Amino acid sequence: MANPPRIRDLASPAKAASPSIRHPLAGQKMTGAEMIVQVLADEGVTTIFGYSGGAILPTYDAVFCFNEARKEKGESQMPLIVPANEQGAGFMAAGYARASGRVGVAIVTSGPGATNTVTPIRDSLADSIPMVVICGQVPRSAIGTDAFQEAPVPSIMGSVAKHIFLVTDCEKLEATVRTAFEIARTGRPGPVVIDIPKDVQNWTGEFKGAGSLPMPGYRKRLETLSTDIIDATEANHFFEMLGESQRPLIYAGGGVINGGAADELRAFAETFDIPVVTTLMGIGAVDTTNRLAMRMLGMHGAAFANYAVDDCDFLIAIGARFDDRVAGTPAKFAPGAKAIAHFDIDRAEITKVKRVQWSHVGMLPEALSMLTSHGVRAGFKRDRSKWLAYLDDMRKTYAFNYDRASEKIQPYYVLEEINRITRGEAIITTGVGQHQMWSAQYFDFKRPRQWLTSGSMGTMGFGLPAAIGAQFANPGKLVIDIDGDASVRMNIGEMETVTTYGLPVKIVVLNNNGDGMVKQWQKLFHKGRLSASEKSLHTKDFIKAAQADGYKYAVRLDRKADVPQVIAEFLAFEGAAFLEVIIDPDAGVYPMVGPGQPYEAMITGDWIPSRKKVDVKPPGASEMF
Repeated sequence: MANPPRIRDLASPAKAASPSIRHPLAGQKMTGAEMIVQVLADEGVTTIFGYSGGAILPTYDAVFCFNEARKEKGESQMPLIVPANEQGAGFMAAGYARASGRVGVAIVTSGPGATNTVTPIRDSLADSIPMVVICGQVPRSAIGTDAFQEAPVPSIMGSVAKHIFLVTDCEKLEATVRTAFEIARTGRPGPVVIDIPKDVQNWTGEFKGAGSLPMPGYRKRLETLSTDIIDATEANHFFEMLGESQRPLIYAGGGVINGGAADELRAFAETFDIPVVTTLMGIGAVDTTNRLAMRMLGMHGAAFANYAVDDCDFLIAIGARFDDRVAGTPAKFAPGAKAIAHFDIDRAEITKVKRVQWSHVGMLPEALSMLTSHGVRAGFKRDRSKWLAYLDDMRKTYAFNYDRASEKIQPYYVLEEINRITRGEAIITTGVGQHQMWSAQYFDFKRPRQWLTSGSMGTMGFGLPAAIGAQFANPGKLVIDIDGDASVRMNIGEMETVTTYGLPVKIVVLNNNGDGMVKQWQKLFHKGRLSASEKSLHTKDFIKAAQADGYKYAVRLDRKADVPQVIAEFLAFEGAAFLEVIIDPDAGVYPMVGPGQPYEAMITGDWIPSRKKVDVKPPGASEMF
């Protein structure tokens, strides 16, 4: 690199892309690697996650020189965070994106470096997370020859990413990187992969400082989404249905958070007194302590949330897709709903699973604001006091509960104690399994982007690297990874990444010696045959492992009486802290709706009451409403 200071940060991605403002470096000669880094800076990237290798070395060198130049000037840098492996880098980038709403970036080498990112890329596509993954590739002349560390990235990634680019024309490199960010963050967000041969990174050309690839069809669809408004006729029809409803209910999904529509959803719900249930990915869309919040619905949702869905007569789905963990039996989902309305940014989701009577495809914040304003102007108002009082009673009657007298440490008790101290302010990440569902049930979340979990893919090993990414995105906030002994093993190498970078991430491992959720299913549906779910690694000493990785606070909690004191000490510790909790191995996740079952077949366990459904109306509905 002849002149590292040429690469510099621009204050705003929008400013860099503005055609009316000429880029200060336009016209200068740069290598392809320098161009890549400059576009990252222009796009507002603050942190990169990745693992090096031969095919990506030119770009890594450009990042190094960029940061050295910035350091000399006393200006902010763009640190490159090195994980234990590339899967960790992908999940860190995803955690960064989920916690901030910005595009996460991972840069990896060719071959195994690229293939190790397949899982986080698919995970991000499934949960609509904006991410750009840059992969090094063998030189163009070697592609297709089975060269050292070559992999057919376009073929592999084409089915798991929102879009994939293979850069074979050096002149299009700069525009390709810029376009990748545009695709990742717009419309329904998702991961975009750029496969860049090493000789393209080493090529030298003129930096243009602007421009993107032609995508007329895609941009036309985006324009339609941004300009598609709810007209007066549609709005009137919606409020006619809402006016006829006595028991309306909002069903909010991850699209509310990904679409930046949480404020508009809260205003809409508050204005018209409509209670809200959320999906696993929609947690945080409404403050869980709000009077209208009915928490999570679905397979492991609150019993009162699922009963509310059964009892509602008008279901309003916003940024949700009626997936199988929510609508296990679509024909019996919301059986009492006379009408269903559906808001989404993706037209393919409308009536894909459940037929709806009213729909709008477009930007969620604008759509909800339009409807709220329309209703206020029209003076729309209905008395929902009886419905809300009924739901409030259900919250108390069918509340989460467990064996509080047990001598064994119950995982719910541990999470209640953490929640009592953090008061809905912490950023919580999880692996996948029982601990994930317990966290969704027992934690409060006051705002969106505090709950980071692998939803659709259900990827074990997500929690720890995601917490690292979230901490870089929010350096001043408390980030806690709630993990399981089986799930944390998947990416346990990232324990050292936490201490290497001096991050104050807090890690809780709820240890029940095995795959708890798998064992629960085996007990319920396979006559208790625990095939391969009880781990043989019972001798694993997590405390010694944490100490070896540099944790100054590494404690095993195995006495119920010590829970309040240890939890308080753990959370108050300055810096990285690790807590292993030996929990009741027989603790289960309840409620539970079996796969393909309706909510009326919900299993509530020994400590949560159940009701017997006679018809689709709530008990006493004819008198109440």
